Amino acid sequence: MQHPKLVVVQSYGSRPEADLAKGLLEDAGIQAMVQADTAGGMREHLAWSGAGFQILVREEEATPARDLLTLPAEGDVGPDTDSQADGDPRPGWRRFT
Repeated sequence: MQHPKLVVVQSYGSRPEADLAKGLLEDAGIQAMVQADTAGGMREHLAWSGAGFQILVREEEATPARDLLTLPAEGDVGPDTDSQADGDPRPGWRRFT
């Protein structure tokens, strides 16, 4: 039995942010998992000092997963409108994480 190759499609600085991304992928039918070195959940700061909380998917689903994670959220508007007046380059759905 051949095991699928897993690849990192995105890294996040916090577990809640990674869990939201994982949920988004799973809602779209893409199986995903969060990988982080947190010493079994006892040392969350270890992930912050390393690679963060990584989202892994099967290699053949990497492109659609990346596309989905980089799509603007519904209701987001371009950088020339008032919603971006604060100069924050992050998409609207990532500002409150």
